[in-house]
Amino acid sequence: MDYSGAVRIQAANGVASAPCAWHHGPVRSGLLTGYQAAGETEAADLARMSRLAAGEADPWSRSLPLHFTASALVLHPETRRVLLRWHVKHGLWLQVGGHGDPGESDPLQIALREAREETGLTDLVPWPDASLRHVVVCYVRPSLTEPEPEHEHADLRYFLATANPGAIAPEDEHSPLRWLSLDEARELVGGNNLRHTLDRADAVLARA
Repeated sequence: MDYSGAVRIQAANGVASAPCAWHHGPVRSGLLTGYQAAGETEAADLARMSRLAAGEADPWSRSLPLHFTASALVLHPETRRVLLRWHVKHGLWLQVGGHGDPGESDPLQIALREAREETGLTDLVPWPDASLRHVVVCYVRPSLTEPEPEHEHADLRYFLATANPGAIAPEDEHSPLRWLSLDEARELVGGNNLRHTLDRADAVLARA
């Protein structure tokens, strides 16, 4: 199934909003001001992200102890499976995503680029629309292989869908990919905050 058509139809009917460009400095992105946090933890993370967006000229800069990242949970809606990637640096199975490159500022486009690079999937589209699905401040421990101190990621998460799950191609031999049922993924990630993202994907898939 080609999921891109569904996104275009929803957008035409006013269901899906167009991706917001990121605005630096004192102008906050509508992406954050229009986002509804679920629970106290996410509300606290959202408040920190809003202060970051308002107070830094480039909130994506990796030189900041807290900076923005963008990521995505890749789904195959027809089989209700999710795709996870082994991240050697963190020693964890996680969603795909990462930092913005110089000149990038649209979090959805950053998530799409990172997802395509890390999975080899060329047909990825926002699903079921381009909405932001989860905001999380994540602690990142100091690197054992690079001169990188501990820091935090202000992670903006989306859902992306593919119609060709068999077309995955890992970025390298150290970054395998696994298609998993939602229950398998929950068991694999344990208490990581990705579990909450999986729960939200489960709810969206149930309504699809």
